[in-house]
Amino acid sequence: MNIKSVFLAEITNRELELFLEQHHTIYIPVGATEQHGPHSPVSTDVLIPQEIARRVAEKLKNALVAPALPYTLSYPHRGFACEFSLSMETFMATIKDLALSFARAGFKRIVFLNGHYDNTYAIAYACAQAAEQLPEGAKAFPFNYWDGFAPEEWARMTEDGKGLHAGEGEASMILAIRPELIDKDLLNTEFPPFPKTKTNSPAIHTAFFFSSPGSVFKITRSGTWGDATKASADLGEKILQWGVASVINLMDDMEKTFDELNVR
Repeated sequence: MNIKSVFLAEITNRELELFLEQHHTIYIPVGATEQHGPHSPVSTDVLIPQEIARRVAEKLKNALVAPALPYTLSYPHRGFACEFSLSMETFMATIKDLALSFARAGFKRIVFLNGHYDNTYAIAYACAQAAEQLPEGAKAFPFNYWDGFAPEEWARMTEDGKGLHAGEGEASMILAIRPELIDKDLLNTEFPPFPKTKTNSPAIHTAFFFSSPGSVFKITRSGTWGDATKASADLGEKILQWGVASVINLMDDMEKTFDELNVR
């Protein structure tokens, strides 16, 4: 059936009922409400997965996009004026309750499309909790929009810290989505002074950030981690296209895994 919008918030209950007669996938964008340097909106981590989900849903015509979840886990930004967080317990309970609620409505693929790294583990664990109560055939799971990036795309996003927080990558995507929200006069460059380590393992960064509330506030003066002065709408559009391909490929791979992996 044709519906007037892929956004769940913009359709009627009757349209949802008709949609669910044929399709069963919902994307729930999960972001954050936190500082993104002096130049980017505090909704950056919401706008990006929401836009990617919209494009995927409009392209495939088999999914809806739920209202985004804007308040999540932003403890590393404590100290900045804009850091609005839920407790870990509340956030995980919210994810679990949403998974169960969407399943009751008739959705069988409940995809939490995440745009904020700090949410990753909590969403996964909450989905595991929900799995104990989901009806037969329903699955709830998280994807970060970047999880399916090709190696060269991921390298382009992260080289020299370009895309890690309010840097070239994120600022570029906002320029492509909502350019009026970027203060171009304040685009800046800042790189945290990480020490050289023996292992150079991502586990060191994970341990540091997850064990240190206010960590980003402590290691940056502006809240930027990267070089936002190189941001462009053209690059942002390219990264958004990578994100769309990432999600489509992840969903295809997930369905194949559900279908073929079980031996019992």
